[in-house]
Amino acid sequence: MHLIDTHVHLDLDAFDPDRPAVLDRARAAGVHELVLPGVTRARWPDIDVLHREHEGLHVAYGLHPIFLCDHADEDLDALETWLDTHPETVAVGEIGLDGFRKDLDWERQWRYYTRQLAIARERDLPVIIHSRRALDEVLKGLRQHPGLTGILHAFIGSPQQARQAADMGLCLGIGGPVTYERAKKLHRVVREAPLEALVVETDAPDQPLAGHQGERNEPAMTAEVNRQLANLRDMDPADMAIITSQNARRALRLPTGPDA
Repeated sequence: MHLIDTHVHLDLDAFDPDRPAVLDRARAAGVHELVLPGVTRARWPDIDVLHREHEGLHVAYGLHPIFLCDHADEDLDALETWLDTHPETVAVGEIGLDGFRKDLDWERQWRYYTRQLAIARERDLPVIIHSRRALDEVLKGLRQHPGLTGILHAFIGSPQQARQAADMGLCLGIGGPVTYERAKKLHRVVREAPLEALVVETDAPDQPLAGHQGERNEPAMTAEVNRQLANLRDMDPADMAIITSQNARRALRLPTGPDA
């Protein structure tokens, strides 16, 4: 199989002790391409270095809503400059809205989110979007910037919201939560969503899979996520891997690979 982990924070300190071994384990599991989203301006250079040092890594840059206190308004201008000088960028991300954290100023979140949508549209780049208890608002912002493609990371919405997103040309990032027996709504989403809207991810080092609670997540676990999607759709995992990889290539305009 040739799998694409569409969301992994390989730059984080949790991977400092054994990053090359993490990549080796991923490849051994069939995960040959990873998408690394940026969350703060300070971390963009680390992602750039990783991309240049290792094969199979795709990079995205953005300002994550969770780290709102780390962002300054000039970071938005810096993002534009960074994108213009890093043509290998595959998406603007990780951007979005978070309605779970009550300590995050909503108006400021919205301003950063919509400005980054505009930046992506101006450069004809896809987006990678964080949405927690804010999916309707996230979709509202996307409707105000029509034509954008990309991925709704860690999708946990309803089947109806999944259909709305798919109709807008977005893919749904499915990760570790789908492996939990209690995730009935997410299981229904996977069963009912258009196959062309599904992509797999880990969000490593976060969102460990069922049976691995308390452990550091790794991109190698993308294979387990893919297997769960295949089970839910009564498909062969190899066929699901081809579909999700093709979807990721389309959503993020990645180069053609062996899944073509």
